[in-house]
Amino acid sequence: MASKIEFVEFMADQMREAGAITYKKMFGEYGLYCNGKIFAVICNDRLFIKITEAGRKLCPKLQEAPPYDGAKNYFLVEDVENREFLTKLVTETYMELPEPKPKKRRKE
Repeated sequence: MASKIEFVEFMADQMREAGAITYKKMFGEYGLYCNGKIFAVICNDRLFIKITEAGRKLCPKLQEAPPYDGAKNYFLVEDVENREFLTKLVTETYMELPEPKPKKRRKE
């Protein structure tokens, strides 16, 4: 079951204080970006945030699960109504993730 765009838009709005939150459709689901860095995915209308040490310190009891078969574990965030918590988790996660690699230009 693919995620609903309404849920994706709601999640982006919930996290907006963490930075410029954007999303991109990927294989019927969505990748979430903060200031250009991918930090989470939404699969089956559930939020999965990349696991970082900062996230573990902030939320040591967050459940870990793969967003889809064959994927590595992410934090499964079920408390999506708590804007303050989401903002803090996204901010801490974003700070720890590496900058995205520059895209290679196509040869002409």
